[in-house]
Amino acid sequence: MEIRVKSLKFDADQKLLDYVEKKVSKLSRFSDHLDDVEVTLSLLNEPDNKEVKIQTRVYGQDLLIERSASTFEDAVSEVVDLMKEKIVRTKEKKFDA
Repeated sequence: MEIRVKSLKFDADQKLLDYVEKKVSKLSRFSDHLDDVEVTLSLLNEPDNKEVKIQTRVYGQDLLIERSASTFEDAVSEVVDLMKEKIVRTKEKKFDA
């Protein structure tokens, strides 16, 4: 599984990039068909100004989750948890049909 991380409007430090890689790599346990995951980190002009977007394609469907939080770590954890659920639901639909 290839993980691409983009940071918009700032330069992400190595510690944050390592955290993102570690969390996102756990998604591979939920599907063998997960090839490519794109993570976008960006800063907003809001109180919860750290936004994380995770995008992938699995079983022929594009999946996208976006969340904002006060820290990138919280936002990454939340989008990864939501993406796990979405991958499992997509997988169940694919094999129940």
